[in-house]
Amino acid sequence: MGHGITGLLLVALGGALGGMGRFAVSNIMAHLLGSAFPWGTLIVNASGALIAGWLLGYYDMLITQPLWLFTIVGLLGGYTTVSSFSLQTIELWQSGQALRAALNIAATLLLGMVMVTLGWLLAMGLLL
Repeated sequence: MGHGITGLLLVALGGALGGMGRFAVSNIMAHLLGSAFPWGTLIVNASGALIAGWLLGYYDMLITQPLWLFTIVGLLGGYTTVSSFSLQTIELWQSGQALRAALNIAATLLLGMVMVTLGWLLAMGLLL
């Protein structure tokens, strides 16, 4: 993708804006809907996937490198980590690789749960 200073700055700016957006949306949803369920995260993740899919559909994979770095890597990367997962899964599905798409979903969910559990166990001093 681009490893120069311009690429780095585009990712940094997008990431900062995306992170602020996630913070704002999560707080607004917690205020409106309560915090018994992670509505903010659900809405952020779903909207990030929607934006990623929209960008893919609108630009038909012809998105320019600077725009890709700013929007997908930076903005959506800072806003939600699920956007890349969702985009890659739909690309597998659309290319006729339904089994790989399903495996990607299952592996991502399982790995996420395993890693969060591992991190918690390490933090609690229950491992190592």
